[in-house]
Amino acid sequence: MSDSAHHHPPSPLRIPNLIGLIILLGLVLAPLLVDIHGDHGHDHGPTASAIEAAADPTTNAVVPATGETDEHAHDDHAAHGVPPLWQLGTIPFVLLLLAIAVLPLLKSTMHWWESNTHRLAVALGLAFLTLLYYAIFDSPIGALLAIEHAIPGEYIPFIMLLFSLYVISGGISITGDLKATPTVNAGFILVGTLIASFIGTTGASMLLIRPLLETNRERKHRVHTVVFFIFLVSNIGGTLLPIGDPPLFLGYLKGVPFTWTLMLWKEWALLGSILLVVYWIWDRIMYARETPLDLGKDDRERRPLRLGGVVNLVLLAGVVFAVALLDPSKPLPGTEWHAFPFMRELVMLGLAGLSLILTPRGIREANRFNYHAIAEVAALFVGIFITMQVPLAVLKANGADLGLETPGQFYWLTGILSSFLDNAPTYLVFFQTAESLTTTGGEGILTLAGGEFIRQDLLVGISLGAVFMGANTYIGNGPNFMVKSIAEQEGVRMPSFFGYMFYSGFVLVPCFILIHLLFL
Repeated sequence: MSDSAHHHPPSPLRIPNLIGLIILLGLVLAPLLVDIHGDHGHDHGPTASAIEAAADPTTNAVVPATGETDEHAHDDHAAHGVPPLWQLGTIPFVLLLLAIAVLPLLKSTMHWWESNTHRLAVALGLAFLTLLYYAIFDSPIGALLAIEHAIPGEYIPFIMLLFSLYVISGGISITGDLKATPTVNAGFILVGTLIASFIGTTGASMLLIRPLLETNRERKHRVHTVVFFIFLVSNIGGTLLPIGDPPLFLGYLKGVPFTWTLMLWKEWALLGSILLVVYWIWDRIMYARETPLDLGKDDRERRPLRLGGVVNLVLLAGVVFAVALLDPSKPLPGTEWHAFPFMRELVMLGLAGLSLILTPRGIREANRFNYHAIAEVAALFVGIFITMQVPLAVLKANGADLGLETPGQFYWLTGILSSFLDNAPTYLVFFQTAESLTTTGGEGILTLAGGEFIRQDLLVGISLGAVFMGANTYIGNGPNFMVKSIAEQEGVRMPSFFGYMFYSGFVLVPCFILIHLLFL
């Protein structure tokens, strides 16, 4: 995609974008066609015992760690010990995260980085270096196992979920122009916070940001409204279900039960309530500063809200049920039937296709729907999932030696890194660390779908840190930049990277400290 696409959004169903995404998905599905993945009975990554049996245990080839039985050899490549010269192997992962964090901010690279073609080139280039590292310093088998775990094990379920939510929510239209009072604005943000866990933070953000901006079009003071929208709808609202926020879905793929995140409702409700009250007071103050001319115009130019594309609400419910029920590692509730491998992903893809067919013509055009944002996620995460294999292997083997012991430590470290890196890979890194600290079951220990264990208190800290503190910067979570871009297109002068951090530091950090004191 050319750089100009960023400044002049493509037509709603621009064919090259869709073709590019399909080609990318085809590339990552290629390992399935050559059958390197073995048994698909578990989401963590298919069985690789046949490949491992061919490896010579006297060499540096990947072998099970001490005490690990063959039946658990499929769990992930990280379980097989620390790769040799692992410091070299972590460099591509670090470089990719730095590229994501820094290149959009530098004047010399920001426009170059806007192209998804360039993002994909960087991601695949660094992924290739990781596989080359495995092939040279570990074994060719190690490189195959890294691909097996990263692509069919995690990337495909991850991107299929985001793609289906993105497409389906893009077919729902909310139009209208209400009177932009503090109560009305807080109502928009409240609704977004409530639905984000069920349609994803990306879906909720894309659904509500434009009607909110339209409602506030006549007001001069709008920046704080968009900032709080990012805080709550694009981040904190997605706490309650795995489909709400990408880090939590990765936890689900690692074996966390689908409904486990519902136990975070107290933290979600308290933080959401505090921020909504702070926003309402803030907006009351800013509303009083609006000119009578602007308020009069806002009062006159009103249109009732209208909901279009209602069929997509049913399709969104279908995605929720697919994620919850079609887990190949578990039987369908009340039966002994297991979903076949990738049935869940195929169902979600089919629901997205139905959305494209059934959505009334004109709704996506009105939403300015295009595939640029989801293609960006697909391009970057194919590299992230491959390059993170070495760091995950190191943490799997040595996580207990990092000195992290308390939920508060995991909460703040996960949160701080989620603020400046993408919160999804950050969540996985600390999830792996917490899992390495938990060797047996017992009280307060969560048994994962693959038979591993993780302390629930540590998982709470990791989950809250990743989801909540992804709101600290524009780069903490994918929807943040998307909302910023849409607001700027509508004439809102959004704060700079560090200007936004002034808001988050002033408003969010004290709230995060309170959450720590009360719950961790």
